[in-house]
Amino acid sequence: MNLKEKYTKQIKDEAKRLGFMSCGISKAGFLEEEAPRLEKWLKNNMNGKMQYMENHFDKRLDPRLLVDDSKSVISLLLNYYPEEQQNDDTYKISKYAYGQDYHHVIKGKLRKLQEFISEEIGEVSGRAFVDSAPVLDKAWAAKSGLGWIGKHSNLLTQKVGSFYFIAELILDLDLEYDHAVTDHCGSCTACIDACPTQAIVEPCVVNGSKCISYFTIELKDELPLEVKGKFDDWAFGCDVCQDVCPWNRFSKPHNEPLFNPHPDLLSLTKKDWEEITEDVFRKVFQKSAVKRTKYAGLNRNIGFLK
Repeated sequence: MNLKEKYTKQIKDEAKRLGFMSCGISKAGFLEEEAPRLEKWLKNNMNGKMQYMENHFDKRLDPRLLVDDSKSVISLLLNYYPEEQQNDDTYKISKYAYGQDYHHVIKGKLRKLQEFISEEIGEVSGRAFVDSAPVLDKAWAAKSGLGWIGKHSNLLTQKVGSFYFIAELILDLDLEYDHAVTDHCGSCTACIDACPTQAIVEPCVVNGSKCISYFTIELKDELPLEVKGKFDDWAFGCDVCQDVCPWNRFSKPHNEPLFNPHPDLLSLTKKDWEEITEDVFRKVFQKSAVKRTKYAGLNRNIGFLK
């Protein structure tokens, strides 16, 4: 076994030990196929009022501009599929927000992986990314063989579907590289057909400005009347395109205690949501990603659903 193979095996073994579902590695470079897609998406204003998507265009497409002398992009998946879910007859939040904010949970694991690399391999420079910098994480995960991009534009795998977070370590270290896998969506259009706001405008293209997640999380203005009655009781985010995907029949519950929901969350009725106080909001969502929309934002969303 040469050094590249040895280091690659060590990193993948440690990622597994830290609880990551899978780990794939790509050679850092320019994402040629993604460039025209991203340009077209932005040109058609599919980012809505998410102005930050227009920033750092070049960096989004080339990790070597984010990390000096970077050689490898390590993509990691962390399962968040919950064992228990909310009742059908209540206002819903995306499953990824049931437990503690994933940014903190994953950052901790990535720090440990970086420490391991320093101890075992030596002086390696790099940065960890969790949905917080201009990195096209789904594109890198697909390039690293961890799955394919489904028609709902999420990463899909045959064994476990799509309910997982994606994170990266970009390092100045040469490693063994993985290869992309084939697409297994076939002629299925379940996600496109089920989207309550018709946000999936064509296979693999989501108009972000029409997505329920955009309206309930990103948009800070009043919600537009033309979408009233189309939110299917989603108060924060939306999982419809994933819930209907046949590959998600293979989702298995996560084993990360920090992603377990607050005990009160699963029992909240519609009446509870409508009468939620700031104290209850703080107690139930103290460490959750739901804090992003703030108490006022959640109230706005629930008022819109009534």
